[in-house]
Amino acid sequence: MPTLPTDQGSTSKAVAWLQSRQADMLRLLEELVNTDSSSRDKAAVDRAGDVLRRFFATQGIAIEVEPQHAFGDVLRACVPQPDANDSRPILLMGHRDTVFPPGEAARRPFRIDKGMAYGPGVADMKAGLVVNAFVLAAFHAMGGHPSPLVALITSDEEIASPACRPVIEREARSARVALNSEPGRASGNIVSGRKGGVFMRFEVFGRPAHSGANFADGRSAIGALAHKILKLHALTDLARGTTVNVGLVSGGQSVNTVAAHATGEIDLRYVRLADRQAALDAIGAIMNAEDEPGTSARFEIAGEFLPLEQTPESQRLMRLYLDGAAELGMAIDGEFTGGCADSGFAAAQGTPTLCGLGGVGGKAHTPDEYLDIETLVPRAQALAQLITRLGEAAL
Repeated sequence: MPTLPTDQGSTSKAVAWLQSRQADMLRLLEELVNTDSSSRDKAAVDRAGDVLRRFFATQGIAIEVEPQHAFGDVLRACVPQPDANDSRPILLMGHRDTVFPPGEAARRPFRIDKGMAYGPGVADMKAGLVVNAFVLAAFHAMGGHPSPLVALITSDEEIASPACRPVIEREARSARVALNSEPGRASGNIVSGRKGGVFMRFEVFGRPAHSGANFADGRSAIGALAHKILKLHALTDLARGTTVNVGLVSGGQSVNTVAAHATGEIDLRYVRLADRQAALDAIGAIMNAEDEPGTSARFEIAGEFLPLEQTPESQRLMRLYLDGAAELGMAIDGEFTGGCADSGFAAAQGTPTLCGLGGVGGKAHTPDEYLDIETLVPRAQALAQLITRLGEAAL
Protein backbone atom coordinates (compact mmCIF):
# COMPACT_ATOMS: atom_id res chain seq x y z
CA MET A 1 0.00 0.00 0.00
CA PRO A 2 1.56 3.33 -0.99
CA THR A 3 2.15 5.80 1.80
CA LEU A 4 0.46 9.18 1.59
CA PRO A 5 2.87 11.90 2.71
CA THR A 6 0.51 14.24 4.54
CA ASP A 7 -3.12 14.99 5.32
CA GLN A 8 -4.14 16.55 2.02
CA GLY A 9 -6.12 19.80 1.76
CA SER A 10 -7.90 19.14 -1.53
CA THR A 11 -10.83 16.90 -2.31
CA SER A 12 -9.43 13.40 -1.98
CA LYS A 13 -9.47 10.45 -4.34
CA ALA A 14 -11.57 8.68 -1.72
CA VAL A 15 -14.31 11.28 -2.16
CA ALA A 16 -14.29 10.69 -5.92
CA TRP A 17 -14.30 6.89 -5.46
CA LEU A 18 -17.49 7.14 -3.41
CA GLN A 19 -19.37 9.16 -6.03
CA SER A 20 -20.74 6.17 -7.96
CA ARG A 21 -21.36 3.80 -5.02
CA GLN A 22 -25.02 4.45 -4.16
CA ALA A 23 -26.32 1.19 -5.63
CA ASP A 24 -23.63 -0.82 -3.81
CA MET A 25 -24.36 1.00 -0.56
CA LEU A 26 -28.07 0.30 -0.87
CA ARG A 27 -27.42 -3.40 -1.46
CA LEU A 28 -25.38 -3.65 1.72
CA LEU A 29 -27.98 -1.61 3.61
CA GLU A 30 -30.79 -3.89 2.43
CA GLU A 31 -28.95 -7.00 3.63
CA LEU A 32 -28.25 -5.40 7.01
CA VAL A 33 -31.81 -4.17 7.53
CA ASN A 34 -33.19 -7.58 6.57
CA THR A 35 -31.02 -9.20 9.24
CA ASP A 36 -32.64 -8.97 12.68
CA SER A 37 -30.32 -7.66 15.39
CA SER A 38 -32.28 -7.08 18.58
CA SER A 39 -29.80 -6.02 21.26
CA ARG A 40 -30.29 -8.99 23.59
CA ASP A 41 -30.33 -11.61 20.83
CA LYS A 42 -26.62 -12.38 20.55
CA ALA A 43 -26.99 -14.84 17.68
CA ALA A 44 -28.97 -12.33 15.62
CA VAL A 45 -26.57 -9.45 16.29
CA ASP A 46 -23.68 -11.70 15.30
CA ARG A 47 -25.47 -12.59 12.05
CA ALA A 48 -25.65 -8.87 11.28
CA GLY A 49 -21.95 -8.75 12.02
CA ASP A 50 -21.39 -11.54 9.51
CA VAL A 51 -22.95 -9.35 6.81
CA LEU A 52 -20.28 -6.73 7.45
CA ARG A 53 -17.51 -9.28 7.75
CA ARG A 54 -18.36 -10.57 4.28
CA PHE A 55 -18.35 -7.04 2.89
CA PHE A 56 -14.94 -6.22 4.33
CA ALA A 57 -13.59 -9.53 3.00
CA THR A 58 -14.65 -8.57 -0.53
CA GLN A 59 -12.74 -5.31 -0.13
CA GLY A 60 -9.59 -6.94 1.20
CA ILE A 61 -9.93 -5.17 4.56
CA ALA A 62 -8.78 -7.01 7.67
CA ILE A 63 -11.29 -7.45 10.48
CA GLU A 64 -10.77 -8.58 14.06
CA VAL A 65 -13.43 -10.15 16.26
CA GLU A 66 -13.50 -9.49 20.00
CA PRO A 67 -15.85 -12.11 21.46
CA GLN A 68 -18.55 -11.14 23.95
CA HIS A 69 -20.28 -13.69 26.15
CA ALA A 70 -23.77 -12.26 26.57
CA PHE A 71 -24.05 -9.78 23.70
CA GLY A 72 -22.91 -9.61 20.09
CA ASP A 73 -19.21 -9.74 19.37
CA VAL A 74 -17.29 -6.53 18.72
CA LEU A 75 -15.85 -6.13 15.22
CA ARG A 76 -12.81 -4.01 14.41
CA ALA A 77 -12.07 -3.36 10.74
CA CYS A 78 -8.77 -1.68 10.00
CA VAL A 79 -7.00 0.03 7.12
CA PRO A 80 -3.47 0.15 8.55
CA GLN A 81 -0.69 2.56 7.69
CA PRO A 82 2.65 1.11 8.78
CA ASP A 83 4.51 4.31 7.89
CA ALA A 84 1.94 6.61 9.46
CA ASN A 85 2.74 10.26 10.06
CA ASP A 86 0.46 9.98 13.09
CA SER A 87 0.12 6.44 14.44
CA ARG A 88 -3.05 7.24 16.40
CA PRO A 89 -5.99 5.67 14.54
CA ILE A 90 -8.96 7.62 13.22
CA LEU A 91 -11.88 5.87 14.90
CA LEU A 92 -15.17 5.40 13.04
CA MET A 93 -17.90 4.25 15.42
CA GLY A 94 -21.18 2.46 14.89
CA HIS A 95 -23.55 -0.07 16.47
CA ARG A 96 -25.46 -2.81 14.67
CA ASP A 97 -28.08 -3.68 17.31
CA THR A 98 -31.63 -2.34 17.10
CA VAL A 99 -34.56 -1.89 19.49
CA PHE A 100 -36.85 -4.13 17.46
CA PRO A 101 -37.89 -7.67 18.50
CA PRO A 102 -36.92 -10.87 16.68
CA GLY A 103 -38.88 -11.35 13.49
CA GLU A 104 -39.30 -7.63 12.79
CA ALA A 105 -37.21 -7.77 9.62
CA ALA A 106 -39.51 -10.43 8.16
CA ARG A 107 -42.57 -8.40 9.13
CA ARG A 108 -41.20 -5.13 7.76
CA PRO A 109 -38.43 -5.88 5.24
CA PHE A 110 -36.33 -3.22 3.59
CA ARG A 111 -38.14 -1.20 0.96
CA ILE A 112 -37.71 2.05 -0.93
CA ASP A 113 -40.62 4.37 -1.62
CA LYS A 114 -40.26 7.80 -3.23
CA GLY A 115 -36.60 8.14 -2.35
CA MET A 116 -36.98 7.00 1.26
CA ALA A 117 -35.79 3.65 2.60
CA TYR A 118 -37.76 1.91 5.33
CA GLY A 119 -37.16 -1.04 7.64
CA PRO A 120 -36.04 -1.78 11.21
CA GLY A 121 -32.89 0.12 12.04
CA VAL A 122 -32.55 1.60 8.56
CA ALA A 123 -31.42 4.96 9.93
CA ASP A 124 -30.49 4.04 13.52
CA MET A 125 -27.96 3.03 12.62
CA LYS A 126 -27.46 0.53 9.83
CA ALA A 127 -27.08 3.31 7.29
CA GLY A 128 -24.25 4.69 9.42
CA LEU A 129 -22.52 1.32 9.36
CA VAL A 130 -22.77 1.34 5.57
CA VAL A 131 -21.28 4.84 5.46
CA ASN A 132 -18.36 3.77 7.64
CA ALA A 133 -17.80 0.56 5.68
CA PHE A 134 -17.65 2.37 2.35
CA VAL A 135 -15.40 5.13 3.69
CA LEU A 136 -12.93 2.45 4.80
CA ALA A 137 -13.26 0.75 1.41
CA ALA A 138 -12.63 4.04 -0.38
CA PHE A 139 -9.40 4.80 1.49
CA HIS A 140 -8.23 1.20 1.15
CA ALA A 141 -8.83 1.30 -2.61
CA MET A 142 -7.02 4.63 -2.93
CA GLY A 143 -3.93 3.63 -0.97
CA GLY A 144 -4.81 4.47 2.61
CA HIS A 145 -4.42 7.57 4.74
CA PRO A 146 -1.49 9.03 6.69
CA SER A 147 -3.10 7.64 9.88
CA PRO A 148 -4.59 4.17 10.40
CA LEU A 149 -8.37 3.95 10.01
CA VAL A 150 -10.42 1.77 12.35
CA ALA A 151 -14.15 1.04 12.13
CA LEU A 152 -15.40 -0.16 15.51
CA ILE A 153 -18.71 -2.02 15.16
CA THR A 154 -20.40 -2.60 18.51
CA SER A 155 -23.43 -4.62 19.53
CA ASP A 156 -25.40 -3.21 22.48
CA GLU A 157 -25.77 0.58 22.19
CA GLU A 158 -29.56 0.48 22.37
CA ILE A 159 -29.31 -0.87 25.93
CA ALA A 160 -26.57 1.57 27.01
CA SER A 161 -23.58 -0.55 25.90
CA PRO A 162 -23.12 -2.71 29.01
CA ALA A 163 -20.51 -4.90 27.29
CA CYS A 164 -19.08 -2.54 24.67
CA ARG A 165 -18.52 0.59 26.75
CA PRO A 166 -15.08 -0.55 27.99
CA VAL A 167 -14.08 -1.40 24.42
CA ILE A 168 -15.19 2.01 23.15
CA GLU A 169 -13.33 3.77 25.95
CA ARG A 170 -10.17 1.74 25.29
CA GLU A 171 -10.25 2.46 21.55
CA ALA A 172 -11.04 6.14 22.06
CA ARG A 173 -8.14 6.68 24.45
CA SER A 174 -5.65 5.82 21.72
CA ALA A 175 -7.54 7.49 18.84
CA ARG A 176 -6.71 10.70 17.02
CA VAL A 177 -10.42 11.53 16.71
CA ALA A 178 -13.69 9.61 17.11
CA LEU A 179 -16.35 9.93 14.40
CA ASN A 180 -19.73 8.36 15.17
CA SER A 181 -22.10 7.74 12.24
CA GLU A 182 -25.36 7.83 14.13
CA PRO A 183 -28.09 9.20 11.84
CA GLY A 184 -28.00 12.83 10.83
CA ARG A 185 -30.87 14.91 12.16
CA ALA A 186 -34.04 15.20 10.09
CA SER A 187 -32.89 18.77 9.33
CA GLY A 188 -29.74 17.36 7.70
CA ASN A 189 -27.53 18.66 10.51
CA ILE A 190 -24.89 16.66 12.33
CA VAL A 191 -24.90 16.38 16.12
CA SER A 192 -22.86 18.99 17.99
CA GLY A 193 -23.73 17.77 21.50
CA ARG A 194 -25.81 15.19 23.36
CA LYS A 195 -27.24 14.84 26.83
CA GLY A 196 -26.04 12.20 29.22
CA GLY A 197 -28.58 9.74 30.53
CA VAL A 198 -28.90 7.54 33.61
CA PHE A 199 -31.52 4.81 33.70
CA MET A 200 -32.54 3.58 37.15
CA ARG A 201 -34.85 1.08 38.78
CA PHE A 202 -36.31 1.59 42.26
CA GLU A 203 -38.33 -0.49 44.65
CA VAL A 204 -40.61 0.63 47.47
CA PHE A 205 -41.44 -1.69 50.37
CA GLY A 206 -44.49 -1.47 52.62
CA ARG A 207 -46.60 -3.86 54.69
CA PRO A 208 -49.54 -5.85 53.33
CA ALA A 209 -52.98 -5.82 54.92
CA HIS A 210 -56.58 -6.54 53.98
CA SER A 211 -57.88 -3.18 52.73
CA GLY A 212 -61.27 -3.68 54.39
CA ALA A 213 -60.80 -5.66 57.59
CA ASN A 214 -57.30 -4.53 58.60
CA PHE A 215 -56.57 -1.37 56.65
CA ALA A 216 -54.75 0.36 59.51
CA ASP A 217 -52.22 -2.49 59.74
CA GLY A 218 -51.01 -1.84 56.18
CA ARG A 219 -48.27 0.45 54.92
CA SER A 220 -48.86 1.27 51.27
CA ALA A 221 -45.85 0.96 48.99
CA ILE A 222 -47.95 2.45 46.20
CA GLY A 223 -48.75 5.48 48.32
CA ALA A 224 -45.06 5.98 49.06
CA LEU A 225 -44.26 5.48 45.38
CA ALA A 226 -46.70 8.24 44.45
CA HIS A 227 -45.00 10.69 46.81
CA LYS A 228 -41.61 9.81 45.36
CA ILE A 229 -42.77 10.25 41.78
CA LEU A 230 -43.92 13.79 42.51
CA LYS A 231 -40.61 14.63 44.17
CA LEU A 232 -38.61 13.03 41.35
CA HIS A 233 -40.46 14.94 38.66
CA ALA A 234 -39.91 18.16 40.62
CA LEU A 235 -36.15 17.74 40.06
CA THR A 236 -36.64 18.64 36.39
CA ASP A 237 -34.95 21.94 35.50
CA LEU A 238 -35.67 22.72 31.86
CA ALA A 239 -33.54 25.85 31.86
CA ARG A 240 -30.53 23.80 32.92
CA GLY A 241 -31.38 20.91 30.63
CA THR A 242 -31.99 18.37 33.41
CA THR A 243 -35.08 16.18 33.19
CA VAL A 244 -36.30 13.37 35.43
CA ASN A 245 -39.05 11.08 34.20
CA VAL A 246 -40.60 8.04 35.88
CA GLY A 247 -41.68 6.17 32.79
CA LEU A 248 -42.73 2.80 34.22
CA VAL A 249 -44.48 1.85 37.48
CA SER A 250 -46.03 -1.29 38.87
CA GLY A 251 -47.07 -2.60 42.24
CA GLY A 252 -49.57 -4.27 44.45
CA GLN A 253 -51.09 -7.72 44.76
CA SER A 254 -54.83 -7.10 44.40
CA VAL A 255 -57.28 -4.24 44.60
CA ASN A 256 -58.35 -5.26 48.11
CA THR A 257 -54.82 -5.48 49.53
CA VAL A 258 -52.70 -2.62 50.84
CA ALA A 259 -49.67 -2.86 48.56
CA ALA A 260 -46.54 -4.27 50.13
CA HIS A 261 -44.33 -3.69 47.09
CA ALA A 262 -44.09 -1.27 44.15
CA THR A 263 -41.47 -0.51 41.52
CA GLY A 264 -40.63 2.27 39.13
CA GLU A 265 -38.06 3.13 36.45
CA ILE A 266 -36.41 6.55 36.15
CA ASP A 267 -34.90 8.30 33.14
CA LEU A 268 -32.49 11.10 34.08
CA ARG A 269 -31.10 13.36 31.34
CA TYR A 270 -28.53 16.11 31.84
CA VAL A 271 -26.32 18.35 29.71
CA ARG A 272 -23.08 18.67 31.67
CA LEU A 273 -21.27 15.84 33.38
CA ALA A 274 -20.98 18.08 36.45
CA ASP A 275 -24.78 17.89 36.81
CA ARG A 276 -24.86 14.11 37.02
CA GLN A 277 -23.80 13.64 40.64
CA ALA A 278 -26.00 16.45 41.95
CA ALA A 279 -29.04 14.84 40.36
CA LEU A 280 -28.12 11.38 41.66
CA ASP A 281 -27.63 12.77 45.17
CA ALA A 282 -31.09 14.36 45.02
CA ILE A 283 -32.64 11.12 43.77
CA GLY A 284 -30.90 9.21 46.56
CA ALA A 285 -32.33 11.60 49.16
CA ILE A 286 -35.83 11.05 47.78
CA MET A 287 -35.37 7.30 48.00
CA ASN A 288 -34.18 7.54 51.60
CA ALA A 289 -37.16 9.63 52.69
CA GLU A 290 -39.92 7.78 54.61
CA ASP A 291 -42.83 9.28 52.70
CA GLU A 292 -45.30 6.88 54.31
CA PRO A 293 -44.50 5.74 57.88
CA GLY A 294 -43.19 2.18 57.84
CA THR A 295 -42.11 2.19 54.18
CA SER A 296 -38.64 2.14 52.65
CA ALA A 297 -37.08 2.24 49.23
CA ARG A 298 -33.91 1.48 47.32
CA PHE A 299 -32.67 2.23 43.80
CA GLU A 300 -29.97 1.11 41.40
CA ILE A 301 -28.48 2.29 38.13
CA ALA A 302 -29.48 -0.05 35.30
CA GLY A 303 -27.44 1.69 32.58
CA GLU A 304 -26.18 5.05 31.48
CA PHE A 305 -24.64 7.18 28.76
CA LEU A 306 -22.23 10.07 29.24
CA PRO A 307 -22.90 13.44 27.60
CA LEU A 308 -21.21 14.59 24.40
CA GLU A 309 -19.83 17.93 25.50
CA GLN A 310 -18.06 20.26 23.10
CA THR A 311 -14.41 21.11 23.67
CA PRO A 312 -12.21 23.53 21.70
CA GLU A 313 -10.80 20.51 19.83
CA SER A 314 -14.21 19.08 18.95
CA GLN A 315 -15.35 22.53 17.83
CA ARG A 316 -12.40 22.71 15.42
CA LEU A 317 -13.25 19.22 14.22
CA MET A 318 -16.87 20.20 13.61
CA ARG A 319 -15.86 23.37 11.76
CA LEU A 320 -13.57 21.33 9.52
CA TYR A 321 -16.40 18.88 8.77
CA LEU A 322 -18.94 21.62 8.04
CA ASP A 323 -16.53 23.55 5.81
CA GLY A 324 -15.69 20.39 3.87
CA ALA A 325 -19.36 19.51 3.53
CA ALA A 326 -20.07 23.01 2.21
CA GLU A 327 -17.39 22.58 -0.44
CA LEU A 328 -19.23 19.41 -1.50
CA GLY A 329 -22.49 21.34 -1.79
CA MET A 330 -24.06 20.51 1.58
CA ALA A 331 -25.42 23.41 3.64
CA ILE A 332 -25.62 21.90 7.12
CA ASP A 333 -24.80 22.84 10.69
CA GLY A 334 -24.38 21.30 14.13
CA GLU A 335 -27.43 20.58 16.29
CA PHE A 336 -27.82 19.63 19.95
CA THR A 337 -30.03 16.67 20.88
CA GLY A 338 -31.35 15.22 24.11
CA GLY A 339 -30.77 11.71 22.82
CA CYS A 340 -27.82 9.68 24.06
CA ALA A 341 -25.19 7.71 22.13
CA ASP A 342 -21.84 5.95 22.45
CA SER A 343 -20.09 9.12 21.30
CA GLY A 344 -20.30 10.41 24.88
CA PHE A 345 -18.09 7.54 26.08
CA ALA A 346 -15.47 8.45 23.48
CA ALA A 347 -15.59 12.16 24.26
CA ALA A 348 -15.20 11.49 27.99
CA GLN A 349 -11.75 10.03 27.24
CA GLY A 350 -10.61 13.44 26.01
CA THR A 351 -10.84 12.42 22.34
CA PRO A 352 -12.19 15.05 19.90
CA THR A 353 -15.54 13.55 18.88
CA LEU A 354 -18.29 14.19 16.35
CA CYS A 355 -21.65 12.44 16.06
CA GLY A 356 -24.59 12.19 13.68
CA LEU A 357 -22.40 11.71 10.59
CA GLY A 358 -24.52 8.95 9.05
CA GLY A 359 -27.29 9.19 6.49
CA VAL A 360 -30.15 11.57 7.17
CA GLY A 361 -33.33 10.02 8.53
CA GLY A 362 -35.91 10.19 11.26
CA LYS A 363 -38.62 8.54 13.36
CA ALA A 364 -36.09 6.11 14.81
CA HIS A 365 -37.36 3.30 17.05
CA THR A 366 -40.76 3.33 15.32
CA PRO A 367 -42.34 1.42 12.41
CA ASP A 368 -42.13 4.68 10.42
CA GLU A 369 -38.33 4.97 10.67
CA TYR A 370 -36.92 6.23 7.36
CA LEU A 371 -33.71 7.14 5.57
CA ASP A 372 -33.29 9.59 2.71
CA ILE A 373 -31.31 7.42 0.30
CA GLU A 374 -29.91 10.43 -1.55
CA THR A 375 -27.91 11.34 1.56
CA LEU A 376 -25.90 8.10 1.74
CA VAL A 377 -23.19 9.01 -0.77
CA PRO A 378 -22.89 12.70 0.21
CA ARG A 379 -22.55 11.86 3.92
CA ALA A 380 -19.90 9.25 3.13
CA GLN A 381 -18.09 11.82 1.00
CA ALA A 382 -18.27 14.46 3.73
CA LEU A 383 -16.78 11.98 6.20
CA ALA A 384 -14.02 11.06 3.75
CA GLN A 385 -13.35 14.75 3.13
CA LEU A 386 -13.00 15.36 6.86
CA ILE A 387 -10.61 12.43 7.28
CA THR A 388 -8.54 13.66 4.34
CA ARG A 389 -8.19 17.15 5.79
CA LEU A 390 -7.74 16.44 9.50
CA GLY A 391 -4.34 18.06 9.55
CA GLU A 392 -5.91 21.45 8.85
CA ALA A 393 -7.49 21.40 12.30
CA ALA A 394 -4.20 20.42 13.97
CA LEU A 395 -5.83 17.30 15.37
